[in-house]
Amino acid sequence: MDLQDAIEHCLSLPATEETSPFGPDVLVYKVAGKMFATAGLENEEGRMNLKCDPERAVDLRDQWEAIDPGYHMNKKHWNTLRFDGSLPPKLVRELIDHSYQLVVAGLSKKVREELGV
Repeated sequence: MDLQDAIEHCLSLPATEETSPFGPDVLVYKVAGKMFATAGLENEEGRMNLKCDPERAVDLRDQWEAIDPGYHMNKKHWNTLRFDGSLPPKLVRELIDHSYQLVVAGLSKKVREELGV
């Protein structure tokens, strides 16, 4: 899986919007205005920041060389994935879904109902 595949998965999630508030080299994926992923386009391999449960975030960093503490993010709650070919596509999709669900869980019931999520 490459960065473009990961971006397409982000966009497939309900009520997701793509913005670029930090300039053309960083795409931001939000649900209800809340960020769940960023995609860095500034290098060849590509990178993506994803929100993560703090304990799981540390475990993932220990298990995978291509997962680092979140770049320019709260390192307790965010990881950076490097798309160097070493991460299984199933894992990347699952981590994107996990990030999305963490953000959705923090939305009010009313907002979740309005968005259908």
